[in-house]
Amino acid sequence: MTTKPVTATAAATKVRYRILGLILVVTAINYLDRTILSVAMPSIKEEFGLTGTEQGALLSAFSWAYVVCQIPGGWLLDRYGAKITYGWSILLWSLSTCAIAAARGFAGFLGLRVALGVAEAPSFAGNNKLVTAWFPSKERARATAVYNAGNFVGLALFLPLLAWLVASYGWHSIFLLTGIAGVLVSMLWFRFAKSTPAEHPKVNDAERALTVEDAAPREKRKATKADLKYLLTKRRMWGMYLAQFCTNGVMWFFLTWFPSYLVEDKGMAFVKAGFLASLPYLAALVGVLFSGALSDRLLQRGVSRTVARKVPMMIGFAGSALIILGNYTNKPAAVIVVMSVAFFAQGMSAIGWTLASEIAPLRMMGLSGGVFGFFTNLGGAIVPIVIGVILDLTGSFNGALVFVAVLAAIGFFAYLVLIDKVERLDPDESAVTG
Repeated sequence: MTTKPVTATAAATKVRYRILGLILVVTAINYLDRTILSVAMPSIKEEFGLTGTEQGALLSAFSWAYVVCQIPGGWLLDRYGAKITYGWSILLWSLSTCAIAAARGFAGFLGLRVALGVAEAPSFAGNNKLVTAWFPSKERARATAVYNAGNFVGLALFLPLLAWLVASYGWHSIFLLTGIAGVLVSMLWFRFAKSTPAEHPKVNDAERALTVEDAAPREKRKATKADLKYLLTKRRMWGMYLAQFCTNGVMWFFLTWFPSYLVEDKGMAFVKAGFLASLPYLAALVGVLFSGALSDRLLQRGVSRTVARKVPMMIGFAGSALIILGNYTNKPAAVIVVMSVAFFAQGMSAIGWTLASEIAPLRMMGLSGGVFGFFTNLGGAIVPIVIGVILDLTGSFNGALVFVAVLAAIGFFAYLVLIDKVERLDPDESAVTG
């Protein structure tokens, strides 16, 4: 491929923002497909007579499969590139979502949720790989925040509609609708996505030069056991793993049990709960965008990279612990305010992929994204089950909120104690410390 030469003063093209917009849309569909079970769960529970533990198993089945496939997913990204691997991932997870509409029992749900988790495994490592390739360091926190906003934008905008569809047409309808939307988005992905700026015909040299630091040619090597060992023996990486486990665990309370919490523990009508529950998701959407903008602004104003990246997320962890205040009120307005504050704060703590893109060794970006995703999504795998067990043992959500607040506190201290500095690790340089 050839590109037209540009002068040194030519303005950089903005193709990277189109790619980011596409990633945002894909991530929004991704999270709708993995989280709409929480909207349907009150109806599914009644239809199939599920216990709290069984509900927890269904809500976490996706995450267990997703966790197991994180490292293979990262390897596929390094082997075949983000466009091809991610595109097939979108298509397969969308077809799995459509199939869930036909599930007729606990075993069927469980199997299809596992299939969904396998298909979605490359998604966030793919997001990280694309943002690292397309965006310079000074823009990465905001870019990461934008695609992480996709975690919440679907439910924030469409939760009332989804609740209405369940009430009017049954729980099957929302799986079929979101699955078809994903199939359509996969077609857009194959048409417009590119793995790197060098592959896109509309990127000029000025835009390409923005990422030259992280796009410099490097020796291509297959991931090895030594690479995996390296990633698992660095304190800095373990700080990220633990913190991301915690923030994802907090998020998955909201993405799985929150609608049931409002209906069963706080006595809200289902459709009303759908409308009110959208407010905390909107708060989380604002929180993640605010955190990304704040982090990049601090960096641009000369604050050290370590402070600029860590402080917004530490504030987020501290604020997430306020979820425990929900145990002290039954007033719907007060409950929604508490949950909105806690979820806004969780959004602030949810841009850990920024650190993954700036600390992980470049030649291991896919593998390190897979490992990072593995520990991240253990939170989503474990938390729904633990909450289900707590419900069966205690009959209320009080203990569940305490558990979520403890997770937030652990995440705060992981950043404080384990992540000494935010700078790239390089196993090929003897002077590296970590």
